[in-house]
Amino acid sequence: MQLEICVFSLEAAIKASQSGADRIELCANPADGGTTPNIGLIKAARKISNLKIFPIIRPRGGNFCYSDAEFEIMKEDIRFAKESGCDGIATGILNRDHTVDEKRLKELVILAEPLEVTFIRAFDVTPDPQKALISIIESGCHRILTSGQANRATQALPLLKKLVKIAGNKISIMAGSGINPENVKSIVEQTGVQEIHASVRTTIPNEDPKMDFLGFGNQLSCNEEQIIKMRKILDTF
Repeated sequence: MQLEICVFSLEAAIKASQSGADRIELCANPADGGTTPNIGLIKAARKISNLKIFPIIRPRGGNFCYSDAEFEIMKEDIRFAKESGCDGIATGILNRDHTVDEKRLKELVILAEPLEVTFIRAFDVTPDPQKALISIIESGCHRILTSGQANRATQALPLLKKLVKIAGNKISIMAGSGINPENVKSIVEQTGVQEIHASVRTTIPNEDPKMDFLGFGNQLSCNEEQIIKMRKILDTF
């Protein structure tokens, strides 16, 4: 049972590593749902030797249909991820009608080799999840991160179970969105997924009130206790 934690800072990556995560999805810009992290963060996270690093390759927030210029940015970011010793990448690319852009996805997968490729929750806006699953398999991806096309994975257990059955041993279905120690056991039992994605995100309050007054935001981290609890639960399977 693999446990992936989505992190937006080096501190969160360290905590995830120390708490039992197998892998991190490394991101920037949580308000946009995660975009490609900067070079310095990728390099710093890579120094955490016992943790698999999967930077998200997503040039901006919004939809997953990218221009030619944005596609070139994605390819350049993949090259850097390979050069930095990352273990894989997480990405997704769609056509205007929200179907999988299989041609360009294959190009990204080939470029990323030998890194593993996770297809992100762009999957959750595709009009036909079964057809999307087949397209992603044929493109060569290793796993799909999905909430079952619902707001939370707990709301789509039948579809997640169906996707796991269709996927067989051709690709891994990784359940994500709203997963915590209270529901992870039932999600695994009812769907058969072998991989779990969680953010268990926490916010560190600013000690200096000027930071809030001037709108500089807050530092994000992750809840170590919840990661430890999920790790113990997943280890029972």
